[in-house]
Parts: sequence; structure tokens; C-alpha cells
Amino acid sequence: MTSWKYIKENDIIDVVSPGYPSKPEEVEGSRNFLLKWNLVPRIPKDLIKPHFLHSNDDDVRFKHLKAAIESKDSNVIWCMRGGYGSNRLLPMVAKLKKPKEAKLIIGISDITSLHTFFIQEWGWKVLHAPLLDRLGRGLVAPKHEKELHKILFGQEPVIEFKKLKPLNEAARKVKTLKSKIVGGNLTVLQSTMGTPWQINADKSLLFLEDLGERGYRIDRMLEQFRQGGVLKKCDGIILGDFIGGEEPATGKNNFDLVFKRWAGDLDIPLFKGLEAGHAPIQRPVPFNTECVLKVNGTKVHLNIQTGGKA
Repeated sequence: MTSWKYIKENDIIDVVSPGYPSKPEEVEGSRNFLLKWNLVPRIPKDLIKPHFLHSNDDDVRFKHLKAAIESKDSNVIWCMRGGYGSNRLLPMVAKLKKPKEAKLIIGISDITSLHTFFIQEWGWKVLHAPLLDRLGRGLVAPKHEKELHKILFGQEPVIEFKKLKPLNEAARKVKTLKSKIVGGNLTVLQSTMGTPWQINADKSLLFLEDLGERGYRIDRMLEQFRQGGVLKKCDGIILGDFIGGEEPATGKNNFDLVFKRWAGDLDIPLFKGLEAGHAPIQRPVPFNTECVLKVNGTKVHLNIQTGGKA
């Protein structure tokens, strides 16, 4: 009941915009992208409205999300853009009745709030994958677009990552680790702390990525996770892309130093190199599905079940 259904041609895709607004041409580009895949985009006419922070008022953004969740004729909710706004909708989403059939919600960045809720409250499997406006603007390389297509259409039930590197002794000692992946954007995950939907990384690999955060802020967020107990029963941490965040004095970031310190501090495995986040390459990462991580010296293989079903 928690697996999502593979997409078929002519399926309806519900499009929502829970965070920042997109330009009209970006909305149209997203529509054309879905049409190119022979899918039926369902985009609310009032999706975008002038607002000082978001793509629309909270109640309208929630209305769109609620309709997508409750629609009987669609199985996929694809988010238009990230930014900020999803967490403001969670108290309203929490009042909804869980649908009998799980849906797939796709997005990254701000969508981490929704992913965390659906995983922890409804047990859904979700997909950390490119936002629709990015695909609509042609910013995803053809081979990665093809990979995403195969996953969504059920032609690739497992996705493999081969570029991970162990950063500490605990990671190098791993032989085979069976777990699941949760997480997403580090800053958004920090915003869950102290809420009913605080990130739960127990018996899970915690995936983290971020954009434009300086080293000291990354360190501070990780320290809050540690002090808040998030890492206590965590199977390990996998770092995706961290970009931006250059130091004013040097023009360079100090991420390597931050992660080197954490590699020494942690008694759980720490890996880097997952090709996902805000960098140009944004490979899909299924959350809350079975995964197997194998380490052989410096070689690391991570296989993740997509979580879909026919």
C-alpha cells in the first residue's frame, strides 16, 4: 500500500507549486516537457499569483496540494519549484486523511518538508529528483532525463551509485549495509527540528545536500542534529552536492575542512559523492525504500530500490 504506481503514457500528472513562484514561460515549459513524455499535465489555472514570498497564498497552495493528494485519477504529484513555503502547509496536510493508495511526490530542496512528512506520517516512498521547471527549461542532461524516465515508467527498478567515497574509519569498515535513505536539503531538515515532523533518521542512511550555506552554518546544523539526537540511531550519513557558500575572505568554501572534522567526530559511517542536490547533475534518489551499500576498499556501491510497482 505504500509503493507508488509506475507511470504509463497518457497518465495524469498533478503539478503543484508549494514554494517559490515560477515564471509563465517556466510553467509552459514544464507543461511541454510532460507532453513530450506523452503524459497529461494537470496544472491549476491559479497556480501562480503575485505574492511577496511564495507562488500563492498558503490556502491556495494547500488547495492545490490537497486536490492532488485526493485525486482518484492520478498517481504522481510533481512539484514545480523549490524555494520556501512547503513547511507552512504541513499543519494543514496533517489534518487530511491518508489516501488508501500511495502517491509519488517528486522534487528537491524545499520539497524536503513534504518528503519528510509523507515518509514519517504516511509511510510513503518518495523521490528526490529534479523539479519540473528545471526539466522544462532543458537543464537536465539527456542521459539523466532518460534515467529518470526509466525509473518512473518502471524500466529500472534499481538505481545504482558508484562514485561514493568513505570519509571515516567507520565507513571504511562497512562491508554490506542494508538500510533505507531519508533526508534531503540540510537547511530544510534543520527547520523540522522541534516540530511534530522532526527528521527521524533511526535505522536509516541520512542523505544531506545544500546550496549557498557557508561552512560554519553547515557545521552548526550538523551539531544541532547531533545534540538533538537525530544521529543517535542513524546507520550513517551520505553527502550529496554542497555548492556555493564561499568564504568572504578567501572566495573559497571550507566544506572539506568541515566534513573532515565530522569524519573524525562521528562513530557512524560518513560517505560523500552522491550525485544529487543543486549541482547540474541531479540524479534521482528514492527515499524510504530498501537499499544496499557495499564497501570494498575505496570502492563503494549503493543500490537503491525505486519503490515503484506495476
